Amino acid sequence: MKPLIKILPLLLILLLASAANAQSAKDSAALTALLNEFLDGAGRNDADIHDRFWAEDLIYTRGSGQRTNKAEIMKSVRSAPQPKPDDPKMAYSAEDIIIRQYGNTAIVSFRLVGTTNRTNSPSQTVKFYNTGTFIKQKGRWQAAAWQATPIPTEPQK
Repeated sequence: MKPLIKILPLLLILLLASAANAQSAKDSAALTALLNEFLDGAGRNDADIHDRFWAEDLIYTRGSGQRTNKAEIMKSVRSAPQPKPDDPKMAYSAEDIIIRQYGNTAIVSFRLVGTTNRTNSPSQTVKFYNTGTFIKQKGRWQAAAWQATPIPTEPQK
């Protein structure tokens, strides 16, 4: 029993230290709403939504391993042709959202589900694990770093 009594204060200190380090995500609702607004706008290729979501100094690593930034994303979004009525419609959603907040920094991790809907054809779905680092500046959250990792459709052996 004596060894346990000696270790108990150390365990309590470690527990309190880890709780203080990972603050509760008090802005969880705001970050979740921002993410959902972005995913809705991204499906429509909305330039204003992209501009609001991404920080100016964004570092984005795509699922293909290519690195990009906000300027390249905005150029691509703005130069995309207007969709035709019969073009496939893309819809994005987030599942299993996990948010960790550390003051004015937050980590948002989730499973991205992208569904392509085509006229007269079955829909297709892709899934990615996404993790974003958000910074709160001037009262608003923006993604400063982003990592996308494709989830294989078939189990790997």
